[in-house]
Amino acid sequence: MATDHSGVATTYLADVRRAFGNYKALGDAALKNIPDNDLHTELDPNSNSMAVIVKHVAGNLRSRFRDFLTTDGEKPDRDRDSEFEIRERVARDTILQWWEDGWSTVLGAIDGLTADDLTRTVTIRGEAFAVTEALNRSVTHTAYHVGQMVYLARHFAGPAWKSLTIPKGKSADFAQGAFKAKGIVR
Repeated sequence: MATDHSGVATTYLADVRRAFGNYKALGDAALKNIPDNDLHTELDPNSNSMAVIVKHVAGNLRSRFRDFLTTDGEKPDRDRDSEFEIRERVARDTILQWWEDGWSTVLGAIDGLTADDLTRTVTIRGEAFAVTEALNRSVTHTAYHVGQMVYLARHFAGPAWKSLTIPKGKSADFAQGAFKAKGIVR
């Protein structure tokens, strides 16, 4: 007897959408907290600036999720290496546009998925992945880089930093059980 897993699939899709939405919210807040003059600042020669991280995350999301179910996730027009280079400083508005373009691509793709799509296979650089694997891989990659963004923003904001989650010593001030309804606690 076959088991209907559509409820699990629907829950999974909602959770992946929420996870991506939470990472976007954290990235949005990090971008608001970092001063303009530090958007291109690297902590050392082997690190990336906020602008470079945004350019890379946006490039990755656009490539992976444009025509998600029908084309390889590494699009021929993507130049990953160039995502880590910014020859001339660009304005905050340009950085924010990169960010929004990447996010509109991924969130639109996820919003268009159905429970049945989770049984499909997609390719990334010619390697086959179950749709769930590709989604998990991407949310993990995105979380890694958003964490870098938050770290940089906190570092450069200094005393002007506004906590993105529950501030130190303030846990008791926040209601329990609100995460799923509200996402990231600010």
